[in-house]
Amino acid sequence: MYGTVKATAATLLLSASFLFAQGPGGPGGPGGPGGPGGQQPPPPPPTAGAKLELLPGSSASYRVTEQFVGIDFPNDAVGTTDKVSGWLQILPDGTLAKDSKLVVSLTEMTSDQGMRDGYIRQRTLETAKFPDAVFVPTGITGVPKMVPSTGQVGVALTGNLTIHGVTKPVTFKGIATIDARASTVQGRALTTFTFADFGLTKPSIGRLANVDDKITLELVYKFKRS
Repeated sequence: MYGTVKATAATLLLSASFLFAQGPGGPGGPGGPGGPGGQQPPPPPPTAGAKLELLPGSSASYRVTEQFVGIDFPNDAVGTTDKVSGWLQILPDGTLAKDSKLVVSLTEMTSDQGMRDGYIRQRTLETAKFPDAVFVPTGITGVPKMVPSTGQVGVALTGNLTIHGVTKPVTFKGIATIDARASTVQGRALTTFTFADFGLTKPSIGRLANVDDKITLELVYKFKRS
């Protein structure tokens, strides 16, 4: 019986030693290779081109400075919608596929004032006739031909933007963050234009005294990379 107890104790000791080796600092454990805080595997190599498809959580916003009667300081009117869709395809030679396109639904773009939203939909954008803003990119700069799998890049995306039935060339600029683990590309990109560029009527409601000519359009994007 004494020999049996010794054998059992030795077995338990060996088992504990094995579990300890697989725990903190062991393979897969915290601090171990591949574990939290441990050495991570290298990111995938760059690719010749990439296809990027917009994911839920992306949004588009306009920002316009306005001045109200009786108020000394200006106010920024901001309207936002999460109804955005589309994709970009960077070809191996660094150009964009001709079917690349981003679409923003303008019918549900809302700000903090319902009266402003109603005027913009009915009079400024006339969303009953022109429900979408469509951006067709024609060129991209800042992204190497061998698209990196991780890191940040400054991007300029040039193309044709159609709003209110009018098409004009614009350039969106911003910084993109590439995440190899999630296979995503996300960031913000902005462009500016005027009401006159797209034949838009400035809002004229209530105590609104003046609206600046410049409109800033911002895209907050999250692409799935494939």
